[in-house]
Amino acid sequence: MPATLTVRAFRRYLLGQLTSNIGTWMQRAAQDLLVLQLTGNSGSAVGIVTALQFLPQTLFGLTGGALADRYPKRRLLLITQTAMAAQSLLLGILTGTGTVSLPSVYALAFALGTATAVDSPARNALVSELVSRDQVATAVSLNSAQFNVARILGPAAAGLTVAAVGTGPVFLINAVSYLAVLYGLITIPAGELRHPGRRRPGDMRLTDAFRHIATTPELLLPITLVAFVGTFGLNFQVTISLMAITVFHSGAAAFGYLSTAYAAGSLIGAILAANGKQPPTARRLITATVAFGVLEAALGLMPGYGTFMALLIPAGLASVTVTTTANALTQLHVDPHLRSRVLSVYFLVLLGGTPIGAPLVGVVSDALGARSTLILGGLISAVSALALPATVTGRHRPNRRRRTADPAGAPLTDAPDTSAGTSGEALTSPSQGRSSRSRP
Repeated sequence: MPATLTVRAFRRYLLGQLTSNIGTWMQRAAQDLLVLQLTGNSGSAVGIVTALQFLPQTLFGLTGGALADRYPKRRLLLITQTAMAAQSLLLGILTGTGTVSLPSVYALAFALGTATAVDSPARNALVSELVSRDQVATAVSLNSAQFNVARILGPAAAGLTVAAVGTGPVFLINAVSYLAVLYGLITIPAGELRHPGRRRPGDMRLTDAFRHIATTPELLLPITLVAFVGTFGLNFQVTISLMAITVFHSGAAAFGYLSTAYAAGSLIGAILAANGKQPPTARRLITATVAFGVLEAALGLMPGYGTFMALLIPAGLASVTVTTTANALTQLHVDPHLRSRVLSVYFLVLLGGTPIGAPLVGVVSDALGARSTLILGGLISAVSALALPATVTGRHRPNRRRRTADPAGAPLTDAPDTSAGTSGEALTSPSQGRSSRSRP
């Protein structure tokens, strides 16, 4: 981790992201409070504004990946980050002048989600251009760590600010926080960016990304596994609130403590991953996912509030280990000229499952109780981790010839296929120096 932080370009990027994400989490909390104020505490209105903010990820996320593969990522990020700052500034002005309305909040939430959908693939793909290949896994973990630090600090700062001066100034603070990201992007010397390899002007075909994923077990396993976990297991924003209100009969403050415990565990997991000396492997991903599934199921069996909160810490640690390992494996094994498009698929299955998983959680909770949502979500996550490796590797014959590509974009060469097998261990490890891929 210390060696990765000495990379000036990455350090500027990380500090800018941390500053901006604190502001973003402040805005998320203040936005919910504003909607409650405008609607007389309507929970459905809060749900609608959240859905509108996530909907563009499903609609435009893949297009964002294609744009990031076609155009320079830094230039694209300067546009998207400026658009997000403008959204926050406008919301702050409307709120501060007393002219804000519920439809305007809905529209601005959708606008923010649209900019984020284009921004996310480029922002995450840029990480691998700021550091060397052997530092990618650590950089991904550090990026996750700053996100979880912001997730802890942002809502707390928002609560204090709203109590002191109201919701409007929170949005203005977030608008100013984007300056840190813009400064970091502008001042990164072009010579310090590692070229992503072959860029094909005008080539934005998403089918290339899907074909690459389908024929590369090192990509197919983490992306498919994340799809199951993201849809059925990672619904803690909903399940924690259900447990706090319907099982433990507590209030908003108690829910806040539970959320903080989960976020703290996530932060610990991200720091541990960043300090890890071994490269990420499929075996580690499978082990972490099984552990996460078992912990989530155990959460549904906890008898009291205290034991539930205590177990949320290792559950948060396991969940971030799953996502950072899957992210790192994806970035290490993807063909560089397809990186943003493949990452857009990754984030689509990770975040796009929320509109499916969240309603299912509600249905199961109404029918069987809140505890059952955690037990079933954990079991599905664990079983998918045990079953998918054999399914994925079984699709590729042992003696099939494959193509390998150097991360810097060197010409493709034929190589023997060594990925066949029935366990995650059979999948190629990044420590081999170059990633193996099946011939399309």
